[in-house]
This record gives sequence, C-alpha cells and structure tokens, in this order.
Amino acid sequence: MRISIFGLGYVGAVTAGCLTEQGHRVMGVDIHPQKVEDFNRGQAPIVEPGLEELLQQAHRKGLLRATQSCAEAIADSELSLVCVGTPSKHTGSLDLSHVQEVTRQIAEALRSRPKQHTLVFRSTMLPGSTQRLVDEYLSGLLAEGSLQVFYYPEFLREGTAVADFREPSLTVVGTRDGTVFPTELNALFGAQAAVVTWNTAEMLKYACNAFHATKVAFANEIGRLSKAMQIDAQVVMRLLCQDARLNLSPYYLRPGNPFGGSCLPKDVRALGQYSRQHGLNVPLLENLLVSNQQHLQSLLHLIAGSGQSEVVILGLSFKSNTDDLRESAMVEVAQNLLGHGYQLRIYDPQLNLLRMVGSNKRMMDTRMPHLASLLREDLAEAMGRRGLVIAAQKCVAVAELAKCVTPEHHLLDINGWPELRSLPGTYEGFCW
Repeated sequence: MRISIFGLGYVGAVTAGCLTEQGHRVMGVDIHPQKVEDFNRGQAPIVEPGLEELLQQAHRKGLLRATQSCAEAIADSELSLVCVGTPSKHTGSLDLSHVQEVTRQIAEALRSRPKQHTLVFRSTMLPGSTQRLVDEYLSGLLAEGSLQVFYYPEFLREGTAVADFREPSLTVVGTRDGTVFPTELNALFGAQAAVVTWNTAEMLKYACNAFHATKVAFANEIGRLSKAMQIDAQVVMRLLCQDARLNLSPYYLRPGNPFGGSCLPKDVRALGQYSRQHGLNVPLLENLLVSNQQHLQSLLHLIAGSGQSEVVILGLSFKSNTDDLRESAMVEVAQNLLGHGYQLRIYDPQLNLLRMVGSNKRMMDTRMPHLASLLREDLAEAMGRRGLVIAAQKCVAVAELAKCVTPEHHLLDINGWPELRSLPGTYEGFCW
C-alpha cells in the first residue's frame, strides 16, 4: 500500500518504520523541517531500539520519503494515518488543535483533487473525538462515498515499540457503527483485529492507560507500606504476579457489583488504617472504598430512577455460589429499599438461614433480622408479575426465569448476564 503518515514523532516514526518493513511505501508528513530531512536520509527523529535500522533499510529500498506538504502526501497515497500529538492544555483538558488542523488539510486536499481515500486516526483522543472531526471536516466526503474513516489506537511502549508493533498484545479498530472493515485493510490492521465503534476504540485506549497507571500506583503504595514494615515489596509483587488465575487475569475486570465479602473491604480498610498510623500517604488505597461506595450509590440511583415500587433481588450474597452476606452490596441495597418503602422480595437458593453460623449469622441477625420474611423459596412467588428484577447473581437457570418473567418486569443486570436479554421484560445493564 501507499501510505502517508501525519506526525513523525514517537508513534508516527515507529509506525512508519514498521510499515516499510512489511513492504508498504510510506510518505511521512511533518511541519518540522528537521524531521522531514532526517526521514529523507533514513534517520530516526527519536531514540527507539531498532527504529534507526528500519528507517535506513527503508531508505535504501526506496520505501520511505517525507514532506511538509499535505497535498503532496495525499496525492501520493491511498491511506493516511494521523499520528500527531494531543497534548494537555494548562487546564488539563485535551488539545486537539493539531489533529483538527491535519484533518482540515486532508479534507481540503481530497476536495481539491477528488479520489478514493482511507483515513485512519491513531492519535490518542477522548471518546467522541473522531465523530466530531468527521462532523466538522469530513461529513461531505463520507456522504459521497469517497472516504472511509477508522480509529486505530496504538499500544506501543517506549523502549519496546518496534517489538510491540511486530507482535501486538492488542489490536483494535474502530468503525463508525462497529461493522467489519474491508478485507483489503487486513494488510494494515491484521485479520484478527477486534472491531468496535469509534467511541469504544477511543475509550479503550484511555482505559488501558488508566489501568496501567493504577497498577504502577498500586505497586508503589504497596512498596511504601512494605518498606515501613521492613518487608521486601519486590518479593511480594513478584509472588503476586505468579497467580495468573486471579491476579493477572480478567477475573476482576468485569464491571458490575461493588466489591464486598469478608476480605476485600476489611483488608483495604486495614491497609488504610496502617498507613495513617505510620504517616504514609497512599491515596489510591485510601480511595478504593470511596470509589466502591460511590459505585453503590450509582446503583441505588439507577434503581430509584426505574420508577418501580416492587423489587425482587436475585442473589443476596456478595458473590455467586456462596451464602456469605458479609459486606454484600445487595444487603445494602435491600436495606435502602426497605427504608424507602419498596415492596421487596429476595430469591437466593444458596441461603439457608438455619445453617448460617459465625460472623455471617451475626451479620444477618444485626443487619437483616427480618430476612426470613423477605426470602422466597419459590421462584414464581419471588418474581411476581411485575416490578424491578435486580439480577445480582446467576442463582437460577434462564430457562426457569423465562417461565416467570413478563413484559411488566424491568430486568436490571448487575454482573453481566447477557441471556437476560432474551426474556420478555425490559432489559437494562448496570454499567453497559
């Protein structure tokens, strides 16, 4: 393919070198004369292992050129990648002025010399940015059918960017409505790339970076706490990473119920208390419970907004396949609903009040002494004929639910139970 790359900084330079390695002809575009001159000599404008060799090889093969002219680049390419920077403004908001200017120039070049063209944004942009750029500069070209637009987030790490490009850990392509991209673009995106909407692809980039930042902050706070206890945090974190079933997995990375149970809230509180006693500032750990409580408040607000007066909770325990009610978010929900006069019923076949013992029983006796009057052993009786169904746990087969759900039910899915969509009631997801 003949590809133009706008912005010869970190992402653009690496992308250019790696695409020429695959045999594509690349023309780089940048407003800085020095970067253009470097590229035309096959020299890397940044320090990145392996990049200089790729650019020199591309220069020798005649696969790499650079220019300051947008019109020249568009005329000589069938696909353009926008990799210009999106720095922060002094307010902390995102500065899209460089992307806007490049998009305006590309649109102008395509209107002055009409041709079929593909435009791919790689610059990191907040959700909705691609749509706004299209609306402001490109809508006419899309309507004519002469242009197609994609958002293609990059996940390149400085120091290993070339290796990351060659063997990506994640490849995602955003299209306007999530439809599959044309097969001729497999050469750029790869046939196995996940396809989502523009907004989803934009959000994914921020989610990944925020998660990476969370992991760094978490490890650093554990490090400070460990040092105060004269413990080697490197050993702690090395062993933590050996658990690939829970610690390094998607197990806890599913939006849904606020966390609860006998461990997480208690242990997070204990760490916070310890840090305060020793004068250590660990804001990430200190705010985990704050975030969890705000998540619960969001759920309560959603329930209140449903406009339903009858409510049934499917699964009262803090997680599936247990009868543990300790710090269960659904216990908090039940208490709140009762306090606000809702007609409440609970269905949880895991709960046997006669067999509850220890702290779990003490919690029930203290927080929900009226639980027995709310529990229903019969699913049909619990469901009734109408009202809000809070599906907190998969505690019953969908086939059994189907016998009870009516069009008068409003199904609120808390933990991701997609089969509920097939039932006759109105479906709504908590976080989706």
